Amino acid sequence: MNSVLLIFIATIAISTVINVFLKKFDIPTVIGYILTGLVTMQIFSFGEHSQETLAHLAEFGIVFLMFTIGLEFSIGHMKAMKKEVFVYGALQVIVSGVLFTILANLVFGMEIKSAIVIGFALSLSSTAIVIKVLTEKDETHSGYGRIAVGVLIFQDLAVIPMLLMISIFTSHDSSISELLLHTLFHAILVFFILFIVGKYFIERFFDWVTSSDSEEIFLVSVMLIVIGASVIADFFGFSYTLGAFLAGMTIAETKYRYRIEADLVPFRDILLGVFFVTIGMQIDLNIVVEYGFVILGLLVLIMLIKALVIFVVIQFFTVKRTAIKSSLTLMQVGEFALAIFALAYSNKLISSDINQIMIMTVVLSMVLTPFILNNLKYLANMLFKEPTNLRERAIQSTGYKNHIIICGYGPLGKLLANKLKEKNILYLILEHDVKVVDKGIASGEESIFFANAAQKGVLEHFCIKDSSAVIVAIENEHQLRLICENLDSFDGYVNSVVKVKNSSEEEIIRNLNVKHIINSRDSISSVLVEQALVCQIGVK
Repeated sequence: MNSVLLIFIATIAISTVINVFLKKFDIPTVIGYILTGLVTMQIFSFGEHSQETLAHLAEFGIVFLMFTIGLEFSIGHMKAMKKEVFVYGALQVIVSGVLFTILANLVFGMEIKSAIVIGFALSLSSTAIVIKVLTEKDETHSGYGRIAVGVLIFQDLAVIPMLLMISIFTSHDSSISELLLHTLFHAILVFFILFIVGKYFIERFFDWVTSSDSEEIFLVSVMLIVIGASVIADFFGFSYTLGAFLAGMTIAETKYRYRIEADLVPFRDILLGVFFVTIGMQIDLNIVVEYGFVILGLLVLIMLIKALVIFVVIQFFTVKRTAIKSSLTLMQVGEFALAIFALAYSNKLISSDINQIMIMTVVLSMVLTPFILNNLKYLANMLFKEPTNLRERAIQSTGYKNHIIICGYGPLGKLLANKLKEKNILYLILEHDVKVVDKGIASGEESIFFANAAQKGVLEHFCIKDSSAVIVAIENEHQLRLICENLDSFDGYVNSVVKVKNSSEEEIIRNLNVKHIINSRDSISSVLVEQALVCQIGVK
């Protein structure tokens, strides 16, 4: 017991020292945790039981991460993101998996079953690292961030058939059709329990819990839901993370979404830290020395091929710069690949040496990822310059006064611009999607600028304090919140008008000193009632 406690204290101390030192050079804590695992492994000897216990604890870091991702993606969000998840994600996994399978089979001479397992495992990216860094940089709702999250969601779903594939390759008792039917039946059961039952139970359950007026009991109840959903998914043969993700999506439909998300972040980050420590513990320096050049060659080859595949797939659907940033974001191999390699090794589909080489390659790709993401703009500029004509237009366009700033150029933004143009009122439009800006300019809209209204410097540049009003006309709930927080930072100088879709959005921004909130649902209902009252129904 004393030795375990000593290792625990030493690990925390090593982690603290390393991360404080690395933070002085703006190096992410992810790297610090991985280095902590490497250093701890060299100092202490962990028994097989200790490593297994630590791995189970670390797995719940990813569980809570996937739960918070689920909170961001309600059923409505998933419908809105169906292209990113089911088109981009499916194409990326299938094309990458097939290409890596062919390379493993033909170039490296691996047996076809082993090649398929390795090929499709390499198609997976790191949900834990990518989401953590994107969240820290507040980029999950940017153009490339949205694509990355969508692809990662599909990859996490794709882990299920990949694990099933290993069962099919090694099963001698059951036929393929039996295994598929068994999995389909279990998938329907999990969906029914977590979605159908959860939809009618969870909000009532939290209403009952909050009646206790105890923050502690509320947090414990959230943990109960997360772990319970994970265990249900695991019981039916799926991953813990899938259960947590589905539970998050279910809660995203309730009024408790934002409170739960805020309460869980510190707890999630601590467990994620444990996960990254276990990644560092898997680095075998002897293997690195013995197969160093092989690992380095595979690392470069895999990441380049993966980035190229993702770029080729996505550039057909979006601008090249966004495709480049998405490919650089997802070019690493992820933590679920390690789980697939472990299962494949235990079922004798791959040898011990191949298993260790692949683990080292995956871990090193994960170590490189935070550096790539923190220098994403610089790397993207090297490969594809940001549209300078739009930047120059924004730089030159100063000196506005008594103008109206429209944030967003969606259907409502276009309608507002046309109305203001008809009344000869001076206005300008700020839109952060370069593709939308290009279309606006092409259609003859001269007052649209490529800029992000969620940045304070942007609003100052476009003379917000001299404006007569700022109208926020966007649909993205997260971006809406960021812009309203930015407007609030101007200390009441701004006459702001914000359109929200419903009462939950209104509640989110009510405390941000927004001058006028227009609830579209309430406004429409009021108009309908007025029209109904003035109708001369029954008058002949």
